[in-house]
Amino acid sequence: CLALAMALGLVEPRLEEQRRAEAACRHIQTVFVGKNKPQKDPLSSFRWQGFKLEEYLIGQPIGKGCSAAVYEAAIPFCPAPRAPAQSNPLPALQQHHASASQGAEEEPVVKHQPQGAFPLAIKMMWNISAGSSSEAILDAMGRELVPATGLALSGEYGAVSGRRKTVLGRKKLQPHPNIIQVIRAFTSSVPLLPGAFADYPDVLPLSLNPRGIGHSRTLFLVMKNYPFTLRQYLQENTPDVRLSTVMILQLLEGVDHLVRHGIAHRDLKSDNILVEFDSAGCPWLVITDFGCCLADENIGLRLPFTSSYVDRGGNGCLMAPEVITASPGPGTVINYSKADAWAVGAIAYEILGLANPFYGHGDSTLESRSYQEDQLPSLPNHVPLEVRQVIKMLLQRDPNKRLSARVAANVLHLSLWGDSVVASRTLKPDQMIAWLLCQSAATLLTNRLAEKSQVETKMKMCFLANLEFEDLWAAIFLLLAWRSHSG
Repeated sequence: CLALAMALGLVEPRLEEQRRAEAACRHIQTVFVGKNKPQKDPLSSFRWQGFKLEEYLIGQPIGKGCSAAVYEAAIPFCPAPRAPAQSNPLPALQQHHASASQGAEEEPVVKHQPQGAFPLAIKMMWNISAGSSSEAILDAMGRELVPATGLALSGEYGAVSGRRKTVLGRKKLQPHPNIIQVIRAFTSSVPLLPGAFADYPDVLPLSLNPRGIGHSRTLFLVMKNYPFTLRQYLQENTPDVRLSTVMILQLLEGVDHLVRHGIAHRDLKSDNILVEFDSAGCPWLVITDFGCCLADENIGLRLPFTSSYVDRGGNGCLMAPEVITASPGPGTVINYSKADAWAVGAIAYEILGLANPFYGHGDSTLESRSYQEDQLPSLPNHVPLEVRQVIKMLLQRDPNKRLSARVAANVLHLSLWGDSVVASRTLKPDQMIAWLLCQSAATLLTNRLAEKSQVETKMKMCFLANLEFEDLWAAIFLLLAWRSHSG
């Protein structure tokens, strides 16, 4: 009895200390969760504008993928008088293309140089099989609308926006600093835009191309215009190790946000990540292009893979091992809860200035289907130990051994800003609480005083908005273990 009493006397204070830490994490999370918002969108001052294609000035192509073309765009402050109903319903800057035919001359496709004149980007989906009704288009292309704001569908889709969940059957994603926002969405007739005959003639409707197979109406998505994709940025820039760590952290925060909402992107790659710069010149990353995402209200992140006709996702090169090796059949389920985190681990090589090991680079190319962890290229020694370990743990074949995006993000947060708290080898929960409170106060003050949002402040706010004792404690133990093992 005496031994039991002594044991309880030792355990109870520890449990009480843990309970205090858990409560503190919840309180801090409550303070920051409402402040963890993306930047102001370019149409915030045009609440009731931007729901018709005719309202936009459309410039040159920015890029195209396998299902859409993207153009720079703007809404003029003083819209030109509307043309008569019988005139060509094309955006103002494109009226001179209205008479185009297959032999018509179009503006050349030039490398996009972002200018303040075009703060927006319009994504025109290619509609080959969805029909031409708004309902059919919405149903077929609903994944693209997962990151749409509540106001985005107030225009043409207003009549069905109240039934959005029923129509889409997909989850709605809350805003996040590292996730793209679709700020307007509407259907319209397909116009003839610059580069159309050169870049996507086959998907044009018959009215524009007699050989085209596209429908006459399609979905248009309006977003902020970003200067670069991550791939473009890395072709021109070599960020230092600290900056690279902050960039990897941003992707992990974005992926963690998706996982918390039961959404898997399933097509993460450097072409689907956009980059701009904060007031200090730090790259600000946002995940875009949700056309391949899994965002089903009913199944969450566990996809029944009963047939080879079930879509397992997009980019095959960066498809996590548990996804690409899954064999369809009764009872087979693909768990995507750590699949996007695996892709971040692969993209991290690119951010650190190395070749992505899962892209084609001769004999050194790895395949996610068959690689072994010891085949992964070594990261240079100037990369901090904890960053190397996080990438290694993100690329574990077994998802049960793989770090979650949340724990991986916590490790990088502690590596960047938590040296004072992890310096102690006898860290206690009360010490952690004191550090968290200091971080909270400093972050609130910095956010209030800064004239413009800065990436590092936003990342600290993400960290504090997602505080959970167990995940944070796991990250601390990992960090301490790695540092201890290294000597």
